[in-house]
Amino acid sequence: MSEDASVSVLIPTFRRAEGLSRAVASVLAQTRLPDEIVIVDNDPAASARHVASQLADDSPVSIRYVHEPRPGVANARNAGFATATGRFIAQLDDDEAARPQWLESLLATREAMDCPIVFGPVTPLAVDASPTARAFLERLYARTGPQEDALRSRDWGCGNSLIDRAAVSLPDPPFDVRTNEMGGEDDLLFVGLQDTGVRFAWSAKAEVIEHVEGKRARWPHMLARSFAYGQGASQNCIHGTKVDYPGLLGWMVVGLGQAMVFGLIALPARLAAGPEAGAACLDKAVQGIGKLFWMERLAPRFYGAASRG
Repeated sequence: MSEDASVSVLIPTFRRAEGLSRAVASVLAQTRLPDEIVIVDNDPAASARHVASQLADDSPVSIRYVHEPRPGVANARNAGFATATGRFIAQLDDDEAARPQWLESLLATREAMDCPIVFGPVTPLAVDASPTARAFLERLYARTGPQEDALRSRDWGCGNSLIDRAAVSLPDPPFDVRTNEMGGEDDLLFVGLQDTGVRFAWSAKAEVIEHVEGKRARWPHMLARSFAYGQGASQNCIHGTKVDYPGLLGWMVVGLGQAMVFGLIALPARLAAGPEAGAACLDKAVQGIGKLFWMERLAPRFYGAASRG
């Protein structure tokens, strides 16, 4: 590892005081502490300011609070990247809690695999969810991979990731503000970096637990999220420097097939093979519809101004 191995842990937050406290506590319990924790509060009312101040009072690590009042997930992440001073940025969402070896594992994988971007496993936890709902949300929120560290072509998602800023040339700003309400800001960043030849790695021991609570564990939100994930594949074809029409058409054809085939067998699969099979078919069917109806005007809004009550 280089002598300049400074690490910033970035935690964007929006009206999740309990989740933020849990996330920060997990970072402070690491076997390898970061050099700083950057909390980005995306609530215009700055609701996390008091919580961040309390956390900073007893922290052995510098906690920096940033208020980004402009609505949007990309705005929040961009503000965090602009504030962070570390060479390495480890990202943790405010609904996640990291295992004690999380940061040490990410850094070890970065060095051993010689990859500037590293992802780790995400295990969702939902209390009181029905078997079918639990199976569905695990498909939405889980990130799984091999039991050993490995090169990966796709494990995108900012939550539980490490970026070595000394080894990659990031856009300025890193995250596309067009995604502020829809999400997918991480997909666009990582697709663009992959297109320039940047390699990704998987850190098998760098696990985080994602606490799926409130409306995120309810069917309307889960189905909307599945639809949006499906849209992402098609939308990536139109967000580059030029529209990839063959790629877009290909994903729409795939989406049509998914919607028809898995839509027809979702209920029989649930009845015959159980919740996991039924949830898998339903998820694939809904994602197929998303690939087919990829237009941004149809995209669900999860962040930014759309999340303001």
